[in-house]
Amino acid sequence: MNLEKILAISGKPGLYVLKVQTRTGFVAESLLDGKKITVNLKSNVSLLSEISIYTYDGEKPLTEVMQLIAKKEKNGQAISHKEDNATLTSYFKEILPDFDEERVYPSDIKKVLNWYNTLETKGLVTDLAPAVTETPEKTPVAEEKPKKAPTAKKPKAKKEE
Repeated sequence: MNLEKILAISGKPGLYVLKVQTRTGFVAESLLDGKKITVNLKSNVSLLSEISIYTYDGEKPLTEVMQLIAKKEKNGQAISHKEDNATLTSYFKEILPDFDEERVYPSDIKKVLNWYNTLETKGLVTDLAPAVTETPEKTPVAEEKPKKAPTAKKPKAKKEE
């Protein structure tokens, strides 16, 4: 499993896994207690795969940030999200030194660490998509044969009645 089907639902504690889409919303299962809930389309839902952390150079996807935490912690638990703000900020600086301190609040860091620890508890950290750190080498592209220009089709004649 990767972060594609992991959800954070506003007003609901913890993380959820998208199970089934319905006509009026979807069914999600809590990672905390395994209970299934129905969520309507009006709810504020965030896919973890769509979340990014602001850096001075742009944005870094949450998947990559979680991989950095997993690498630092050797796929173990990170520090608790209940630590004081100074401790959380210094820890996050070790993981992502160029995060934008003016735009990333301590509450955001708490969420990321809480989510990471939840995923780690469920054994999903090792299944996260790997962080992209190397650029792939370019492979030579075979030359394509020139394509024929498409011919214009004649309109069909109308039948007279």
